Amino acid sequence: MMKKIKIGFICVHNSCRSIMAEGIARKKYSDIFEVYSAGTEKNDTVNTQALNILANEYEIHDEFHSKLIDELPKLDIVITMGCNVECPFLPSKYREDFGIDDPSHQSDEIFKLTAKIIELKIDLLVNRIESGKVLI
Repeated sequence: MMKKIKIGFICVHNSCRSIMAEGIARKKYSDIFEVYSAGTEKNDTVNTQALNILANEYEIHDEFHSKLIDELPKLDIVITMGCNVECPFLPSKYREDFGIDDPSHQSDEIFKLTAKIIELKIDLLVNRIESGKVLI
């Protein structure tokens, strides 16, 4: 069995986009990835709209909580979510910025669109890994 790739989705508060990415990647690609998410700051709660989209659109009912980046293991892949902040250096074999706008305080339709964009970007990353264009 191939060793799973440790991937981390990093955002400021680890309460919305990075949580959605964690849930989607774990559901679709648990055979490839060991999935984590974290933030540079900790939020008291996870965004309820993000949790609702995961539950209703993806049938993901996991419990999520905000975590700090210093709680992460050594990662193979670091994905920043597009937070427009300087993320501290996290050692990894590959790093990418998904560049996704924060949907907080917007409609459920914007949250659904954000989740679909995250899913597409994860799918494309997996395709690049499988085709050898991203070496881990």
